[in-house]
Amino acid sequence: MMRFPLAPNATIGIVGGGQLGRMSAMAAARLGYRCHVFTPEPDAPASQVASVTTLADYDDHAALARFADQVDVITFEFENVSAEGLDLLAERRPVRPGPDILRLSQDRIAEKSFLNQAGVRTAAWAAVTTPDELRDAIATIGLPAVLKTTRLGYDGKGQALIRTEGEAEMAFALLNPKPLILEGFIDFACECSVIVARGGDGASTAFDTVENRHRDHILDLTLAPAPFDPELRREAQEMALRVADRLGLIGLMAVEFFVDAAGRLLANEIAPRPHNSGHWTIDACPASQFELHIRAVAGLALPQAIRHSDAVMRNLVGPADIALWPEIVAAPRLIPHHYGKTAAREGRKLGHVTTLFPHGALPGAFGIAAALGPLAGELAGS
Repeated sequence: MMRFPLAPNATIGIVGGGQLGRMSAMAAARLGYRCHVFTPEPDAPASQVASVTTLADYDDHAALARFADQVDVITFEFENVSAEGLDLLAERRPVRPGPDILRLSQDRIAEKSFLNQAGVRTAAWAAVTTPDELRDAIATIGLPAVLKTTRLGYDGKGQALIRTEGEAEMAFALLNPKPLILEGFIDFACECSVIVARGGDGASTAFDTVENRHRDHILDLTLAPAPFDPELRREAQEMALRVADRLGLIGLMAVEFFVDAAGRLLANEIAPRPHNSGHWTIDACPASQFELHIRAVAGLALPQAIRHSDAVMRNLVGPADIALWPEIVAAPRLIPHHYGKTAAREGRKLGHVTTLFPHGALPGAFGIAAALGPLAGELAGS
């Protein structure tokens, strides 16, 4: 039987080889653990810093079984892995967070139902399987609205904004697989998120609520803390902690919210793993989201998720951003993080930078632009 907390030099298995796995493995090494990565991608970012890599497809059951037999506990670094594969792994080793939480996060209908049952507000929504159901949903929710796939959507993929019934019919024909979900359009003010860590003993802690600004549907800028009403920030943290408790989470989870024009929080989705909007914690907190993730997975005590500085994180996306790397590493205010990816494709996250400010002194747009230096550009949403 597996003993927790894990002793130093134990091996943590990470399903997925991307940058979230990379930064998790780096945090694990600092705590004395080895990491074994399971990924179908040769020379994956996480493999570059892990002790061992199994190179196989996520549905290769024989490879999954061999992987499980070589590790002490298993986690994952993105949602689009097979919940069935995690079920197989869970028969051999503890999987944290559990496959049921992953399965919930992979289905927008199940996710929205769970959030509403937990007393967390969302946009109005309806499941849509047929054209008739779509017409009924539009009659109830109204237009404009957003039609989405229930699975495998991220960074703006798998969804369409619809303003007319004609656009709705076209979007319904194009989006697959069915069923889809229709979500009411939100009178949008901003987006924010909260990252929660929860241990096997039920102890939990939440990082500060942050504001997220997007460019081309990809996270561009995170401001920590979110520059809005402290009461609203606390409400978002309380909601996220409630969701983690209801799920029985062991590990890390992000809850993404919209803030509407009336100042109401509306939960958008949950992500049961480290999150892009938490990268600032590496440099602005005594213990980052990645350290808290590893601590929860390994059964170690969880410190409080506190920050010693205010911070701004900016993603480096695609060839244009990463071409600025020489200027970035020369800039005195920027803390650079490169993910080790060799192919600089459009829309691909290749790294990020963080810039710090004294606690309680997050500046406005001009101050942020000055600190970002070569990356100031046109600050999204500012």
